[in-house]
Amino acid sequence: MKRVLLTAAAAAAASAAPGIALAQSSVTLYGIVDAGFTYTSNSKGSSQIALTGGNESASRWGVRGSEDLGGGLNAIFTLEAGFNPANGTMGQNGTEFGRLAFVGLSSPYGTVTLGRQYSSQADFVNPMSAGATWAASGAGYGTHPADLDNLNNSNRINNSVKYQSVTWRGLSFGGLYSFGGQPGSLARNQVWSLGAGYTSGPLSLAAGYLYVSRPNFSFWGDKANDTTTGSNIANPIISGYASAGAEHIVAAGAQYAFGPATASVVYTNTRFTDLGSVDVAGLAPNGAGNGSHATFNSAELNLRYQATPALMFALSYDYTNGTGVGNGSAVYHTVDFGATYALSKRTDLYAVGVFQHAAGVDSTGHRAVAAIIGSTPSTSAVQTVVTAGIRHRF
Repeated sequence: MKRVLLTAAAAAAASAAPGIALAQSSVTLYGIVDAGFTYTSNSKGSSQIALTGGNESASRWGVRGSEDLGGGLNAIFTLEAGFNPANGTMGQNGTEFGRLAFVGLSSPYGTVTLGRQYSSQADFVNPMSAGATWAASGAGYGTHPADLDNLNNSNRINNSVKYQSVTWRGLSFGGLYSFGGQPGSLARNQVWSLGAGYTSGPLSLAAGYLYVSRPNFSFWGDKANDTTTGSNIANPIISGYASAGAEHIVAAGAQYAFGPATASVVYTNTRFTDLGSVDVAGLAPNGAGNGSHATFNSAELNLRYQATPALMFALSYDYTNGTGVGNGSAVYHTVDFGATYALSKRTDLYAVGVFQHAAGVDSTGHRAVAAIIGSTPSTSAVQTVVTAGIRHRF
């Protein structure tokens, strides 16, 4: 990363007010560029090989800055934009700073920020999940089906106020509230989240909760080119629930490091409630009926092994069971295997394979098909994705 010190601005401030102590300010430019080749066994019925971007880590560039205000108080900001190096297009469906955009204050008592941000639930549980850390998290290939529990941060949260505590004896916590911005209703389109974590030696524990009102618009549809009337949820695993009045996510995880290996377990419970209560153009209420709900339980086990300082192997398995899904239920089994090799501190090579098997009836009331996030859904019960490429950080 390259740091630019704002010496010219500081000198100007000092000359304008020589009696005032000079504050220390800095701005950092940072980012990731990731590109490679991806094979998909079944993409709308045909196999596909393509040059793709953001496979292992989502490609991005950003600037973050801070100003020392004295007494341990700092003004901070972050602006972060996503892009696809394969074709140069903007990420997050055309949102300029769609990954992050916030400003706030940090102090010895914690940090308060305002803007577009990650949920507190994901802040704490995300680092323990394979899909959000090593299993091709950029494209989302290794996440839980459809990233329905948002552990891969497919959805950021607009108009939010967030607090993050400092760590005290291994314990930290945080919370977020997003204003729905609807005249006459404080609750309409609101989002709120809580999270906490504890670390003691090799053991880490985390838990969090996320509540979303009218998720099709406030959560899945909060980007520049999203629709304000139709469905913003494309994956058939959950697309039938765009008419839900609310989405509730509970997540918990545990991680233990022993020598060069790290093992993690993650559990999430996701509920789409009050189906049919939100008017979505062209979307009939789910077959379960108005006012009903659907529940997904996901359980994941993953293992990382640092074979050498440069070489890492990792393996994970996720079981997701959806109940109250249309006229039946659906089960998804997802297995990920990957390896990374560091050429330097900033550049590495990677290879990741993802396999998913589906069974039952999905959210649309049809036979469940494999639909690995980051790829076009399969026309059958199985789908395999293999991606390999190069990643550079700056």
